Amino acid sequence: MTNIIEWDKKYGVDVPELDECRKQLMDMFNSLIEMRTKKGDAKDVVNLVTDINDFSKMLFSKEEKVLGQKGYPDLDIHSKSHRRFVKKALGLRREIAEDVDNLLVEDILELRNLLVTHFESADTQFIPFLRIHRYVDECENKK
Repeated sequence: MTNIIEWDKKYGVDVPELDECRKQLMDMFNSLIEMRTKKGDAKDVVNLVTDINDFSKMLFSKEEKVLGQKGYPDLDIHSKSHRRFVKKALGLRREIAEDVDNLLVEDILELRNLLVTHFESADTQFIPFLRIHRYVDECENKK
């Protein structure tokens, strides 16, 4: 299926716990796309959209905690991009509240692509910051 995106290291941030969550979230999107393409059970679709909402909030919360602990200077701006994504994801959930057939594969792809774009652009900005802090921590631990 051409709409499925396989995990690639370029979507990661070099923090194993966060990268594993990112993989899971992408898998959830892939499952939802497949479900809608094959006209899966409405209840399963609604549950998966809810799971995506909950999981993305959890992922973003973990990411913001890691960045906050290290004093990332652009955390407020980064958090705003997370809130925009969550708002769109909640909109998707509201869209299907009355009728799951309102959920189009195109809507899922739009939201998933927003997430991938976030991974590839906004998140790449903090990777060097975290690497520097990891290096400093390692040097201090050697003392």
